[in-house]
Amino acid sequence: MRTVFILFDSLNRHFLECYGSQLFSTPNFKRLAEKSVTFEQHHVGSLPCMPARRDIQTGRLSFMHRSWGPMEPFDQSVFEKLRDAGVYSHLITDHYHYFEEGAGNYHTKYSSYEHFRGQEGDKWQGEAAAPVEEWEARYHADQFDTNSDSLPFHYMANRAHLEQTGQFPSTQCFDAACAFLDKNRNADNWFLQIETFDPHEPFFAPAEHRQKFESDYDGKIRDWPPYAPYTGQSPENDEMMRNYMALISHCDEQLGRVLDFMDAHDMWQDTMLVVSTDHGFLLGEHEWWAKNKMPCFSEIAHIPLFVHHPDHSECAGERRNALTQTPDLAATFCDAHKAPGLDGATGQSVLPLIADADANNHDALIFGYFGGAINLTDGRHTYFRYPENMMDQPLFQYTLMPNHMLHSFSQEELQAAELIDDLELAQGWKVLRLKVQDSPGWYRTHGPGAMAECKTALYDLKADPGQTEPISNAAVEQQLVTVMANLMLASKAPPEAFERLAIPCGQDI
Repeated sequence: MRTVFILFDSLNRHFLECYGSQLFSTPNFKRLAEKSVTFEQHHVGSLPCMPARRDIQTGRLSFMHRSWGPMEPFDQSVFEKLRDAGVYSHLITDHYHYFEEGAGNYHTKYSSYEHFRGQEGDKWQGEAAAPVEEWEARYHADQFDTNSDSLPFHYMANRAHLEQTGQFPSTQCFDAACAFLDKNRNADNWFLQIETFDPHEPFFAPAEHRQKFESDYDGKIRDWPPYAPYTGQSPENDEMMRNYMALISHCDEQLGRVLDFMDAHDMWQDTMLVVSTDHGFLLGEHEWWAKNKMPCFSEIAHIPLFVHHPDHSECAGERRNALTQTPDLAATFCDAHKAPGLDGATGQSVLPLIADADANNHDALIFGYFGGAINLTDGRHTYFRYPENMMDQPLFQYTLMPNHMLHSFSQEELQAAELIDDLELAQGWKVLRLKVQDSPGWYRTHGPGAMAECKTALYDLKADPGQTEPISNAAVEQQLVTVMANLMLASKAPPEAFERLAIPCGQDI
């Protein structure tokens, strides 16, 4: 068995033609849907970027125990399991977060890896004497920054070296993917992960794709939306929207290159193809840009998933309505390669769902950000349950790798740490237990400080698929709280996770 896994970042399913979008053509995603099984009810697990990848590697949720951080020593990686089963794994990525302090050991789980530079704030191009005046003349004031530690500074430095389509990191990823496929297409027992940062912001696409989407904007470069409320329709906002669509068009073209290769070499007969994303992105829906600071609306949490398996080629073009989520990918990869399952995993393989259209792995799912709501969907409802006071809640990090996204935990944080041996998720490992403080940067970007104004809400997806009007139904809410409690128990949530949400620990359905 061979597997190709394509992972995009921040791909909003509502922009894909095969999921019903009529905004523009995405012919290769449409072609992918015709070659594979499309999952209609696939959802996120832990958010945002690296927590999602921890779910992918471990097959279990981590957002109730830990913010953005490295793989823990007590984590098992699916790629280590595949290695032990004789499967060679290779990562091709331009996702520079893999190589930051807070995620420094994800890529080491693969047999080999390639990294292409230049996305977003990747510290790639050295600019000790930056052309500040030139940059200021080109870039919108809201994404111009002369601070050499800022993401915009490095984006401006990088972008000057990304003029031709072939120079784009995402293009280079798919160049390398085609080279790997050509070199190894006659070999067996391998896993290839093709991962691009696109269409994550900033929305910078090659010119031939940007030219497809006209707008009335005539100002400076504006391709980086704020993580902030959407201010209404305007030429500036339309420009950012159309830059996003152009970037999806570029992603669609790159996807097509892999589909072309599989067609040319008849790889559909012996290779599994899985395509998904880590989370979605808001582009004005619910009056918001981006993610992190608002509830996990469907545009963020309800994500695309396509799976082709050669043993089920007769199912090509079909749809599945069973609930699935990010941790299910690890179980699926183990299942496909006949590798033992991961210890403590809660994810379940989606392959039985392909074989049996009436099968079901989950009655409900929970997902979220560390320190924010526990969110639940059962397919009929979504329920966002927040602490009564986001800024005053019992909240602890559990780790043996005390690194935030960009730096180590502070001396102050570590001085308050205690070593415990009863964290069920750690399966017998002693771990550090640290009370969360409001000083680290993540606290106000994708932690409680970012979500301080969010409130508990319940939506009826059948009556209100756009989640525009929360409902009040005490009976439904109590039922979902009970389901939530059981899912939290199954995910080995720490005791304070129940306390902070005022959910009695140990309820039974």
